[in-house]
Amino acid sequence: MRKLKTIEMTRLSIEAFKAAQKLPLVVVLDNVRSLYNVGSVFRSGDAFRIEALYLCGITATPPHAEIHKTALGGEDSVAWQYFSSAETAVETLQRNGYFVYAVEQVEGSCKLQKLNLHTETPAKGYAVVLGNEVKGVQQSVVDLCDGCLEIPQLGTKHSLNVSTTAGIVMWEFARQLLL
Repeated sequence: MRKLKTIEMTRLSIEAFKAAQKLPLVVVLDNVRSLYNVGSVFRSGDAFRIEALYLCGITATPPHAEIHKTALGGEDSVAWQYFSSAETAVETLQRNGYFVYAVEQVEGSCKLQKLNLHTETPAKGYAVVLGNEVKGVQQSVVDLCDGCLEIPQLGTKHSLNVSTTAGIVMWEFARQLLL
């Protein structure tokens, strides 16, 4: 096996990315503190060609050097919007026909490996809400969501980094809807 050179990896230009078919998924960040985490979610959002990233509450917005450091330009390709609260973002998404999941450990959550996106037919697409690095998704936001997803964990810790969680969840949506 030989590693591919960057020139051999047919990557989209930003213009081509913006015109390309998107994964019908909006990722909502609820009060994410770390600008590096925000940048990392932008980068993963670019990799899986998500529809948009909604930045809520204290979540920082581009342009910002710390976001750019991990986004590596993803903040230029992925569409994003700022909302003063995640509740407003969720309500807006639902009004526009999105099925909204919180990614959180709750009673009755759906384990990610059991998710079957082909059994639901939202009018527009899906959204996932990811929470603060310490407190997770706010209970008031969980209460508004249509469902909750959980990534099973087998070790001594009960949480993953928010950007790691975002990548895993985006992959699963892309696997089911695009790949």
